[in-house]
Amino acid sequence: MDGTSASLFDLLNTSLVLHQLAPYLSLPAKLALAATCKAYRDVLMDAPETFRYLDLSNVKRARLGDLPPIDLGGVSWRAERMDENLTEDEFYCGPLRGIFTILQRRGILKHVYTLILDGLSCPADLVQEIMTEDRFNVRMLSIRQATHLNERKLMQVLKYVCRPTRSHGTPRVKALYVFGKAESYDLGAGVRDKKEPEHQPASGGVMSSEGAQIGAEWNQKSQSALYTALNLCEDRWYQPSGRVVRKALASEWGATIKDCTDIIAFDAVLCRGPRHDMETLAGQTADTAVNDRWLDAAVATVALGPSGCVKCSDSTEGAAVFDESPPSQLPLLSPPPLHSSAVRYAQMPSVKASSYPPLFARCEDCLRGRWCERCFKWWDEKCYAGPQVGVMRSTEVREDTLQLGTLPIPNDTSGVQWGLCVEQCLVSEMMSGSGSFGMWG
Repeated sequence: MDGTSASLFDLLNTSLVLHQLAPYLSLPAKLALAATCKAYRDVLMDAPETFRYLDLSNVKRARLGDLPPIDLGGVSWRAERMDENLTEDEFYCGPLRGIFTILQRRGILKHVYTLILDGLSCPADLVQEIMTEDRFNVRMLSIRQATHLNERKLMQVLKYVCRPTRSHGTPRVKALYVFGKAESYDLGAGVRDKKEPEHQPASGGVMSSEGAQIGAEWNQKSQSALYTALNLCEDRWYQPSGRVVRKALASEWGATIKDCTDIIAFDAVLCRGPRHDMETLAGQTADTAVNDRWLDAAVATVALGPSGCVKCSDSTEGAAVFDESPPSQLPLLSPPPLHSSAVRYAQMPSVKASSYPPLFARCEDCLRGRWCERCFKWWDEKCYAGPQVGVMRSTEVREDTLQLGTLPIPNDTSGVQWGLCVEQCLVSEMMSGSGSFGMWG
């Protein structure tokens, strides 16, 4: 070998190179490379950086559906006695428990700091083992779209490990990805792979129709493309992305995240709207108490972008800004970082500007009647009173409006009606449906 070239062994024997390269290699690839000769085995198995980031989501033996029937045998975890004492959760934990046992026997498990179990069979009992047993040193855990995961049992586990009487230094897990959709890295680009979010239909109203959904989806894609082109931010939490958390969440998640504040960070945050703050509501009059009644803690599922309210460019609770706001107000960004298991790095927005963008996010209850589901504009409580409960805010109809279907256009051009902003999107949709039966008839 001449002085200008380096072998693969020389590269792997450099801790800095190994630290950068190891996360891009799958577990089978690392083990196969270590099995080639003793020199490679010593370099890979003795270096903590080799298995610091471990992604099992693409490992065939980790998937329950890829295993042969139970009575064929041949898999180590199936050697357990299959009798009435084996619970359902123990059965579904089997593939991952078998892998963890092998990794522990080889001295690998203690070096794993970031563990990716997206889409695998991962019951809440296994999550509790990862968080409480001494054989694990996991700091960042991802169980997005995990199967056989009882969410209410998972919430009980989280409340237990974050209880006030817990042992010092526990839990070791400081970051948990559980709400989002599993995403992977674009290895060619070397950056976070930001896929376009699928538009989630509204629960009802005109925006639930097929025509409205097509228009809203294209509008959202155009805004995201423009926003990224301007180098503002690539993370969808900081874009006007709409519903970032698309799956239905149990109402108890709000209280669970609140109990884990400053202990475990999540890939979602609590809504900080004024209706969740008793002190803010205390000074309101009886007229506004009906519309602004207090809400329990809830997960913020809608990303509103960095512009704030369309009128005041802010919000009552104020924006959350990285490096300025408490970490509990910032979500973990997807996908999990490759080269660090620190919460701070997972929450850092990927921006090309010199400053970090503000984060505005709320739950749907706080945005009902304030958020346009097509152009994603929204109005803060101090700028727009919101619709009255049980009645339409404006019953007057513009007399100069031509035949625009059967729905009236309110005189008030602020706020939202039927999930669309009155000033722009509602008029546009009604104009597009003129001469037909309804908006998109």
